[in-house]
Amino acid sequence: MCGRYAASRRPEDLVGIFGVEKWEPEETLAPDWNVAPTKEVHAVLERPLKDAESPRPVRQLRTLKWGLVPSWSKTPEGAARMINARAETVDEKPSFRRAFQARRCILPADGYYEWVTGAGERELEVEGKKKRPRKQPYFVTPADGSVFAMAGLYEFWRDPTLPDDHPAAWWVTCSVLTTEADKGPLGVAPEDGPRSLADIHPRMPLMLTPDRWDAWLDPRRTDPDELKGLLTPPPGGLLRAYPVATAVSNVRNNGPELLKELDGPEIGTLF
Repeated sequence: MCGRYAASRRPEDLVGIFGVEKWEPEETLAPDWNVAPTKEVHAVLERPLKDAESPRPVRQLRTLKWGLVPSWSKTPEGAARMINARAETVDEKPSFRRAFQARRCILPADGYYEWVTGAGERELEVEGKKKRPRKQPYFVTPADGSVFAMAGLYEFWRDPTLPDDHPAAWWVTCSVLTTEADKGPLGVAPEDGPRSLADIHPRMPLMLTPDRWDAWLDPRRTDPDELKGLLTPPPGGLLRAYPVATAVSNVRNNGPELLKELDGPEIGTLF
């Protein structure tokens, strides 16, 4: 799954990396090292510009809210539960299938966080001596330092309680696609730690390699079978994972120190 990630790259850098044609500087978001559900996030997407003479899709950098609200939803209350969409069934689920066909995006990240319960903590939980075991966070990021381009979907929702001219009448929300975690060796594995992403968690955000960006973003591609072909996991060995401070577990903590690599887990033996 993807429940928290880091996104610290400047919008100007994202514009260059993804070949963005349209970007509104007033929508700039500050670097965020602890992105949590319902926060605003940067997204790369393609759609025609409003009131433009040409109907051609234009690549844009937009600000969306993380937690998808389907267009047919009566309220936005379920957004926090719609932060992820499973790649295996995204074309079947009513909440995602329309967006999958026409409203796809890329959510740029430095990487994502995942939590592992320590062996000793698990034993205490099994014995009933500890109801809420401590968990060690790991940060998963491209081994070469490149952008982690997460496959995403976005959707428009009209708030029926607000007048048409209200600036918050329309919500634009998004979800991250996830896939089975890679069971192969990590690109850089810690000396005493997980040997694969599957050792940390069975699911992971689906990372799109640059050769798939254009096809994924093009809204003119609507064939479900063709689109599903873009959702195969990336080649193995592209990612690394390392332990970070448990401070990241508190969403109020935010800063580059959250990405600092620790010499070892804070909570003892994990693997």
